[in-house]
Amino acid sequence: MAKMSKLLSIVLTGTLALSLTACGSGNKEDSGSSASGAAGSNSSTSDTSKDKNITITFQNIYPDPTDPKNKIMNKIVDQYEKDHPNIKIELDSLNTDQQKLKLKTQAASKEIPDITVVNPAAQMQPFVDAKLLAPLDDMLAENGLKDTFQDGLLDWYSFDGSTYAVPDGNNIGVVYYNKELFEKGGVKVPSTFEEMVDVVKTLKSKGIQPMAIGEKDTWTGSFLFMNMLLRTNNGPGFLKDVLDKKKTFEDPAFVEAVDAFQNLVQAGAFQEGATSFDYNAGENLFKTGKAAMYYMGTWATGGIESSSVNGKVGVFKFPTIGGKGNPDEFMLAPGSGFAIAADSKHLAETKEFLNYFMLNFPKEAFEAKGAVGIGQKVDGDFKAAGYSDMAMDVLNMFKDVKGGDLAFDNTMNPGTAQVHLSSIQNLFAQKKNSADVAKEHQAGFEDNNQ
Repeated sequence: MAKMSKLLSIVLTGTLALSLTACGSGNKEDSGSSASGAAGSNSSTSDTSKDKNITITFQNIYPDPTDPKNKIMNKIVDQYEKDHPNIKIELDSLNTDQQKLKLKTQAASKEIPDITVVNPAAQMQPFVDAKLLAPLDDMLAENGLKDTFQDGLLDWYSFDGSTYAVPDGNNIGVVYYNKELFEKGGVKVPSTFEEMVDVVKTLKSKGIQPMAIGEKDTWTGSFLFMNMLLRTNNGPGFLKDVLDKKKTFEDPAFVEAVDAFQNLVQAGAFQEGATSFDYNAGENLFKTGKAAMYYMGTWATGGIESSSVNGKVGVFKFPTIGGKGNPDEFMLAPGSGFAIAADSKHLAETKEFLNYFMLNFPKEAFEAKGAVGIGQKVDGDFKAAGYSDMAMDVLNMFKDVKGGDLAFDNTMNPGTAQVHLSSIQNLFAQKKNSADVAKEHQAGFEDNNQ
């Protein structure tokens, strides 16, 4: 519960501010040279290895060239390579599920790339326990990098007093909607889940795709399902109660969430073949105006702003279910984090680069209109910088956060999480007895927690 309280504090006091002091202020040339110069001046390795040709492998989850984070990454990398001609940053850009699978394979053979991506809390703990990741405390101390993160956020990436990853975001789950398609379908923003199902049916009957999802990446359906469980449980903490043996997955709140989820699927909410669409393909349906609603973390805001539907999109909180839940309680999503391999052949140089990357990330994200939901403090006036009304609405939603839950796979161990992810994905293909889905989860939990 202490970590949950800390996360709520982070959301309330960190992400809320629209204009916060951060690194990277001033012009790009100044921020770039000061970051790289400071990192170099404090490292003995820079003097001894500056003439050696070095390749640093940078595994990431920014494969979509239309995503602001892809552009930010490439801009910072290009500048770093210009400033350090002996260093080549080799990008390995994958979608989220591809990256997770590849990292598992790499971890099994102890061949982690120099920089990789991990998720917070329970998901990254096995890599830390296996001593595959380097502690980053020395890197965070360089150039004041630690102070650029929202207070308490790094706790989700820290174990036994050391920090092993630096996050790119801190977000909440919301529903984006296309105003033009809502008007065309003659529907209004739903205030209850039951109204949401009716909106889906109406849109479907008028030939409008109601919702988009990329369920080939199984976390997407889970993220939506968990928001439903947050409602049917009448508040956060269901998974913690299961872990503490106060509840089981056969609890009525879980069964009700399964029923609600299946009602949405059976109403025709999602596109045909949803499980064959990865995250980017699913999101692109919404960004190209081919779907009316899209449930996702607020990290999607920047990509939507840079798409063809910019100016046509609104946002609303996930509604109550059967009168249960509080729309001001959200799915809370501390972002994926960049970690460094403990056995990297270029450990010092990799830390120098990642230090530079994260120091420059807030300013470049702000300028690329991709700063909504990043995990670092941002210096700038969002409205004056041309952020959309939708983005401003998202930022204002952070002010309403009264609590929430973490994703399933950031809470449960990997074995239990895999049972859950597969079980929820199967609901897109066939309707199942909700009690059986609950039993399936409970059996998976017991098998993986002996």
